[in-house]
Amino acid sequence: MSVTTVPPSSSHDQDHDGLPPRQRLLAIATVVLGLSMAVLDGSIANLALPAMAADLKASNADAIWVINSYQIAMAVCLLPLASLGEVIGYRRVYLGGLFLFTLASLACAASGDMLQLSLARVLQGLGAAGILSVNTALIRFIYPARQLGRAIGYNALVAGTGNALGPGVAGLILHLASWHWLFLINIPLGLAALAVGSRALPANPLSPRRFDTQSALLCMGFIGLLLYTIDAVGHMQGGWVVAGCALLTAISLVLLLKLQSASAPMLPLDLLRIPLFALSIGTSFCSFAAQMAVFVMLPFMLQDYLGMSAARAGMLLTAWPVAVALTGVVAGKLSDRISAGLLGGIGLAVMCLGLLALLTVDRSTPDGVTLAMFAVCGLGFGLFQSPNNRTMISAAPRERTGGASGMLGTARLTGQTVGASVVAMLMGVSAAPYAPVLCFAAALAGAACLVSLSRLRY
Repeated sequence: MSVTTVPPSSSHDQDHDGLPPRQRLLAIATVVLGLSMAVLDGSIANLALPAMAADLKASNADAIWVINSYQIAMAVCLLPLASLGEVIGYRRVYLGGLFLFTLASLACAASGDMLQLSLARVLQGLGAAGILSVNTALIRFIYPARQLGRAIGYNALVAGTGNALGPGVAGLILHLASWHWLFLINIPLGLAALAVGSRALPANPLSPRRFDTQSALLCMGFIGLLLYTIDAVGHMQGGWVVAGCALLTAISLVLLLKLQSASAPMLPLDLLRIPLFALSIGTSFCSFAAQMAVFVMLPFMLQDYLGMSAARAGMLLTAWPVAVALTGVVAGKLSDRISAGLLGGIGLAVMCLGLLALLTVDRSTPDGVTLAMFAVCGLGFGLFQSPNNRTMISAAPRERTGGASGMLGTARLTGQTVGASVVAMLMGVSAAPYAPVLCFAAALAGAACLVSLSRLRY
């Protein structure tokens, strides 16, 4: 079989050689530190929800808003902040997000009740959106174009490691101190990143257009309503609720498409007209939906169906994100020479087979075999993720890197919402939906594999 090669850079990047080595090291350290904080805070608070609820005298249902408020605020702000980065600079958006995230961490730790904590988490989610919306865009200007895949692989390693270490870090902090320190630990890290980043992060060519505030508000409303509608379907909140949410979502989308700029739209339809970019977005959506569906379902399967303890289940599940992180580095380097369509197709096929293999797991399956299956799924996902992200960023014109970076995060979060909602719906109609969820996820991974392979034409 012949190997499809890719040029070291797109035509947009021929004249770009990144930062000098010393400044590059400091800049990527800032990006890595900010990404680590944002990713960790997306998962680190989960383990502390019971302690927070007890300390703040709130119900467990109210405590869920500590997670939801962060995720929703981050999701609705990604595209507007990415667009803002094209106008005022990715550096300013990143540092502003980092400053707000650090300040909001102090507000989280100082909260006296669940409402205050949830509102502080909204601010923290807005700060995280500032970090994540332009994270990949900054990498494009930090590294030489010929090393873009490698750099995105390192980024995937940091994100995967953060997801893998989140529960362990939270458990260690809660063992030594109160839940407040989950947020206080961000303050010295954030201040250090701000000090280094203010000197090291690169500038990017600015768009001459003005920031479209009207379209930004419509985009935030559309994304928020879309995610809520998906969640309402998953939790079967009733036909009238779903219909009302769907109608409002459609209205906000129509208004956004009608009023947004044609040259640099907030919802980047100009980028979706690029076949390679559009196919990469489709691959990303399907694969993240598949992974999240399994991530939500597996703890229930391992503990309720297979009778494992939480500690034993957690140990086995760690194999998946660790495999994603380690494979992402290798895949990132390979993507500088080999087509993302081929790498992604192989990786998603491996993930699909791993998910189907999980259908055979029962109480008699040795832990080593189960762990190996999780690792195979993570290996397949990791082989897809870094090359796919590289392709999405490099397929966009340099002046639209912010829109591409924002769309990357939006596709991920939307896919994750769909995956989690499908699991919620299946759990609502079945006491043991484990096989249907795995089949659904495998079908999505298979579809993503075919979409990825179709990129070999471009």
